[in-house]
Amino acid sequence: MTLTPGPDTVGTGGSTDVLDRELEKLLNEESVEDGDHDRFSHYVKKEKILQSALSGKPVRALCGKKWTPGRDPEKFPICPSCKEIYEKLRAE
Repeated sequence: MTLTPGPDTVGTGGSTDVLDRELEKLLNEESVEDGDHDRFSHYVKKEKILQSALSGKPVRALCGKKWTPGRDPEKFPICPSCKEIYEKLRAE
């Protein structure tokens, strides 16, 4: 008896398995921090926020924090590091 790849056969070595392994490898290499992003709102380009909302991929703030946005930024104070970097960029 031989198995024919189809929608019910997962992990049989098909081309989507290669893509899944590559994606898993990339996600494991990316560090998503659990730090104080819960306490601050961070500066991120608007288009990156939109991309994250559509793809579910994390974003990187000016301060370097990487996380998947999902909370209302209006409820938190602005990250001091992001604010300092943003103000230096505006001054240039």
